Amino acid sequence: MIGISDIRAAEERIAGHVVRTPTVQSPGLSALLGVPVTAKLELLQRTGSFKARGATARLLALDEAERAAGVVAVSGGNHGIALAVMAAALEVKATVVMPRSAPARSVGIVESTGASLRLTDGMDEAFALTARLREEGLTLVHPFDDPVVIAGQGTVGLELAQDAGALTDVLVSVGGGGLISGVAAALHALRPGVRVWGVETEGAEAMSRALAAGGPVPVELSSIVTTLSAPAVSQLTYDHVSALVTDVLVVSDAEAVRGSLELAEHAKVWTEPAAGCLLPAARRVLERVGEGTRLGLVVCGGNASVADVVAWAERFGPR
Repeated sequence: MIGISDIRAAEERIAGHVVRTPTVQSPGLSALLGVPVTAKLELLQRTGSFKARGATARLLALDEAERAAGVVAVSGGNHGIALAVMAAALEVKATVVMPRSAPARSVGIVESTGASLRLTDGMDEAFALTARLREEGLTLVHPFDDPVVIAGQGTVGLELAQDAGALTDVLVSVGGGGLISGVAAALHALRPGVRVWGVETEGAEAMSRALAAGGPVPVELSSIVTTLSAPAVSQLTYDHVSALVTDVLVVSDAEAVRGSLELAEHAKVWTEPAAGCLLPAARRVLERVGEGTRLGLVVCGGNASVADVVAWAERFGPR
């Protein structure tokens, strides 16, 4: 379990390499949901998502031998982008393994950095190839099963605690659980009365299935939201979520896409469905906790192309 001292150390390490993203009250979302809403705009982070924080923290913690050997990461999109971009900036050789289902924009960005890109048929195959490359001497920068990465992601929660007004409930998207683990650890220390809720999409339910089973279990992936599609959470992230998170809610792909469209219309931000899923989940939270709610939304990323959003809107959006 990481603590606030780990997160503060990560904050100091990555300062100057990442953006302190805005934490803003959203009149549009407040009107839409009927309660005060504050948004932490991580889609404005370097590389377009919170992932730059954890990747940078881990890269800056490498020793000389690890830097010389190079690093490897597996990703459905945003972690790969973050590692490739930040490794190039820090002059570290990087290999990124991605499923062929990853967004074309993400694949293109990784290729443009000069990183070695390896594509696989699915996420299970991507994790397997990454394990083999690690055995060959590359240093793994895991998207969530690493306390240094989690502490880096926890700086999102640190900034939210410092910059937001009064909050009762904070919603965080969950893939492998690195972001919510770090955010929950920070808020537990600095805002101990705030409830933290996780959000997943159907077909990418690694954390909710783990909570039901009492520990990490493999899950079959079918969600269109590849950036939340981890084949299993880790014991490390499970331990954080089971101890610090109120509940993990599951919404459909269609709800997540419609949430992205609502965020564009009412909050004026361009998000991917991994962030869009927060809005349908927020409505469920409001049904459960009642009056006096003051919501915080961690808007985790915006790496979706116009073509992606148009296709999703045609498939799932309002008719």
